[in-house]
Amino acid sequence: MFDWFNQSTVFAPYITAFMLGLLGGMHCIGMCGGIIGALSFSISDEEKSKRWQILTSYNIGRISSYALIGAVAGSISYQFGGGHQLGIMRILAGALLIAMGLYLANWWQGITFLERIGSLFWKKIQPLSSYVMPVKNSGQAFLLGGLWGWLPCGLVYSALAYALAQSHPLVSMGVMAAFGLGTLPLVLASGVFADRVKYFIRKQSVRSIIGILVILFGVWTILMPMQHMSEMDHSNMEHSNMAPSTMDKGQMDHSQMDHSNH
Repeated sequence: MFDWFNQSTVFAPYITAFMLGLLGGMHCIGMCGGIIGALSFSISDEEKSKRWQILTSYNIGRISSYALIGAVAGSISYQFGGGHQLGIMRILAGALLIAMGLYLANWWQGITFLERIGSLFWKKIQPLSSYVMPVKNSGQAFLLGGLWGWLPCGLVYSALAYALAQSHPLVSMGVMAAFGLGTLPLVLASGVFADRVKYFIRKQSVRSIIGILVILFGVWTILMPMQHMSEMDHSNMEHSNMAPSTMDKGQMDHSQMDHSNH
């Protein structure tokens, strides 16, 4: 069904990750919107150029931390190699994407369980933000964004599972960077047009459409490895069926040679 997309371009994982970030950006506003708004409105109108520098630096730091997490995940999954193990990881990634879609559509909140687990790790990182706040320059904003990239977030975990399934450090890093870039438009917009953006994303019709699209990404992510695993099983079965017949033919030829010698 979606095989044409999977085979047509090596950029498919990055496009998928970017679209996930773009569609799920409204969740990022809920998680990071407060700090973005604080960064934005702490700068006076007379220093609008500085406002954009700080917002940009913050997001560069945030996306850099995503890329770092992706590289670590890809290095770990690379040890598993290919085959069914990789297929299982991609099916798990698809399941998390579906769960995230249900969450974005406000139909099921089960994925928040992962956020509660991640909060245990976040409690150890969050105190470090006190060293760079209040933010007065781009360097501090970059460091704050780097820290905030580790904020427990179901959307990030969904993207990370997809990156993990790529089973290559560089590809996984690129997937998480693409995901971060996808979140950028709404996150930046929330720093400038916070009230308008929040009003738009709170509409149930908008949430439902975005949730359905993310669910479709999850279904596509599951179907691809299942199809590949089925083809591998079929190929192995054909190979095993052919092997005895080849052996029988060799035994028959050997028997005929013995008979002729007699």
